[in-house]
Amino acid sequence: MKYLKFLAIGIFFGIIMYKSEAASWFRIYEMFRFGSFHMFGIIGSAVIIGAIGVQIIKKKNLRTAGNKEIVLKSKERGISRYLLGGLIFGLGWALTGACPGPMFILADAGFYSILIVIAASLLGTFVYGIIKDKLPH
Repeated sequence: MKYLKFLAIGIFFGIIMYKSEAASWFRIYEMFRFGSFHMFGIIGSAVIIGAIGVQIIKKKNLRTAGNKEIVLKSKERGISRYLLGGLIFGLGWALTGACPGPMFILADAGFYSILIVIAASLLGTFVYGIIKDKLPH
């Protein structure tokens, strides 16, 4: 019962992603070819709403439903790590036609070949967890 609200939010998120065509391979292909504003509008809206949300959390010192403090950690400023990570993420996104959120939505929609991509993503995350301490900071 405790996690039912998270399941409901996840289902709602999946429906929104599917209905807005954010999980559509065609829309992602269109975005990478600069053929349509559709995906840029969705991503841009998410960035703006997220930035506003973070500022509200910081200014009002909001807490979770369990009255725990929301901690927003500052990150390192090393640009090369973010460039490399973004490049790998973007290449994977372009090659597969899906980023992590829509991958599960596509599987639920019946596009079962995406299960290969999900398995590769999990394997890549596992390998990163093993080698992350050996990577340069």
